[in-house]
Amino acid sequence: YSTYKESVFIKHLSKENASTIGELLYEFPGFYLRKLTMRDYPSNCATHLIGYLGEVNNKKSKEDPFYTKGDLNGVTGVEAAYEKKLRGKKGMAIKLVDVHNRDQGKFQQGRFDTLPIPGKTIKITIDIELQKYGENLMQNKKGAIVAIEPETGEVLALISAPSYDPNLLVGRQRSKNYKTLANDTISKPLFDRALLAQYSPGSTLKPLNALIALQEKVIDKETKHKCNKGFYYAKNAHMDCNCSYGTKNNLIGSIQKSCNTFFSKTYINLINNSTSPANGVENWKKYLESFGLGNFLGYDLPIGRPGLIPNSEFYNNLYIGKNWSATNIISNGIGQGEVLATPIQLANYASAIANKGYYITPHFVKAIDEENAKTKLAKIITAINSNYFNSIIDGMHKVIEEGSGRIAKIKGLNVCGKTGTVENYTTIKGKKTQLTDHSIFIAFAPKENPKIAIATFIENGYWGSRWAAPISSLMIEKYLNNSI
Repeated sequence: YSTYKESVFIKHLSKENASTIGELLYEFPGFYLRKLTMRDYPSNCATHLIGYLGEVNNKKSKEDPFYTKGDLNGVTGVEAAYEKKLRGKKGMAIKLVDVHNRDQGKFQQGRFDTLPIPGKTIKITIDIELQKYGENLMQNKKGAIVAIEPETGEVLALISAPSYDPNLLVGRQRSKNYKTLANDTISKPLFDRALLAQYSPGSTLKPLNALIALQEKVIDKETKHKCNKGFYYAKNAHMDCNCSYGTKNNLIGSIQKSCNTFFSKTYINLINNSTSPANGVENWKKYLESFGLGNFLGYDLPIGRPGLIPNSEFYNNLYIGKNWSATNIISNGIGQGEVLATPIQLANYASAIANKGYYITPHFVKAIDEENAKTKLAKIITAINSNYFNSIIDGMHKVIEEGSGRIAKIKGLNVCGKTGTVENYTTIKGKKTQLTDHSIFIAFAPKENPKIAIATFIENGYWGSRWAAPISSLMIEKYLNNSI
């Protein structure tokens, strides 16, 4: 670029190459080595959470005078969210040069020079042993695990699978490696499923719909609905269920057996409890949002998706002429409708049940330079009275003891959970095609004084008890007992 102004000739030499070239530089006037601080990752654990660095572009360097061309800054994860804390402050040495840019010594004996200030030390909330164990459990699977400490909102594990080795995004091969990872449209290793993937919650939404119905006095804990392996909710429209003919479950039994009939009828009554279906949906939406569904939760990472809690306008646009009723949207009662949620939202929702009506904003940073980072975190109170949670918690305990989640039972621990099997459709050549169902599970433990809440989602995992439930129980056992 100039005959006398410096510019980069080769970037990101290894220490070995730099040592070799350094011995020969006396033969090449004008060339010199400059040290650059790079990340070195001792393991490939918690890759999506930690994030990676990238070279600052021209736009960034113009927007922020801190950066000059060639500097690195955080692109994703904690690296991006806490960039200003981590980067510290640059030192400055002002040199005097002649018209040919030759060094003439320090300017005014260095009176304006400043020393650099190191970046701050950040301690994250992740339990590293639990994180490593979870990543091992997720080998050869697609999905996510999120574990939260209910009392504090600290995220204990954030696992997205498949993942990648962060050292691939360091050094001279970074651009080549990034393209390879980004072009993998099947595994999507750069895609953080824990924060970005939006799934139907399936039957894991049933406890929340029950809480709303209790709050609205649509049901009580002794309410029963007759189930004949399902029921007809409209002409030629049948809701299937796994219950036997003539089954009559109360609330706790319906959670234990995941009775589609009970929760579908309850949802219809809930929507019809208002002056119109539109008002019923708006009221239902208000409760879901109070549990953190349908929004970004306010956690301290730069990425996320809000999921979807449909409102009346959504259905007015979906059904021409605004002609719809509770039976048109009945699938929301069993979590198979238009509702979408991210794994971290489901883990947070499980945490709110564990706390009997509130949650602490989920977060990933525990301390900055030993100063507690939790002081500004909000305690979010849900729209459900705390006295309604005991029946739901008892039902979720029954799921593990006698219901569909028996595989998640842990000796000596009272676990509360809910399985979910999510139907999975896609369009192939213009035709709606059903693929293998997704496996989902939410839980918390111990029942009496919860220390961990968890959500696990396994894509194409068949049913909730096949993969998501046992993986969750192993994570709980590892965290609470420190052994399996």
